[in-house]
Amino acid sequence: MPLTRREWILGSLGVAAMQQVLHAQQHAGHAAKADADGHPLAFEYLDVGAAGILAAFASEIIPSDDGPGATEAGAVYFIDRTLATFDSEKREQYKAGLLQTEALRAKLFPNSPNVEGLSREQRQAVIRGLESSEFFEVLRTHVVLGFLANPEYGGNRQKVGWKYIEFDDQMAFDPPFGYYDAHQSKEAK
Repeated sequence: MPLTRREWILGSLGVAAMQQVLHAQQHAGHAAKADADGHPLAFEYLDVGAAGILAAFASEIIPSDDGPGATEAGAVYFIDRTLATFDSEKREQYKAGLLQTEALRAKLFPNSPNVEGLSREQRQAVIRGLESSEFFEVLRTHVVLGFLANPEYGGNRQKVGWKYIEFDDQMAFDPPFGYYDAHQSKEAK
C-alpha cells in the first residue's frame, strides 16, 4: 500500500529528528571528552606511551623556562590531531622514530624505565642523538606548530603561544598597521 503524502512527511520528519538526536548525542560525547576550552582530553591516534615520550621531547624543544612552553600549549595534542588527520602520512616516521628513541634511551641509560623518567639532561642527550634524524625534524616542526597554530587544531591552548610572541589576534586591524605606517603617519602631521 502506497504512503500518503501526510505519512511520508511525518516519516521524513521522524528521520530528520532522529538524525538531530544522534548528532546531539555525538556532540555531547565529544564535549564530555574535552576540557573547558573544548580541547580533547583523550588522544585520537597516539597511545599513552607514545604521547608521554613526545610530550617529554616537546617540553625540551620549547621549554617552560621563561614563559609557557609546549606543555602548556598542549603541543602533544596538536601532534595527535595532526597524525589522526591532515598529516597522517607521517605516522610511519613517528613509529620508526619512537622505536629509535627507545633503543637510544636503552643504550644511553640502560637502568631508566622510559624517556619520561629521564632527567632533563638525560632527555637532552637522547635528543642530541636523534636531532639529525628525519623523525626529529618532523617532531620539532610539529611542536613549533602546536605552540603557535590556531587553537582549533588542538595546540596553542588558551592561545599561550600567541600571547608569548605578542601576536594580536584580531579579525581586522585599524591603521597604522605597523612601525612603518605609524612612522609615516607622524611625519605627515
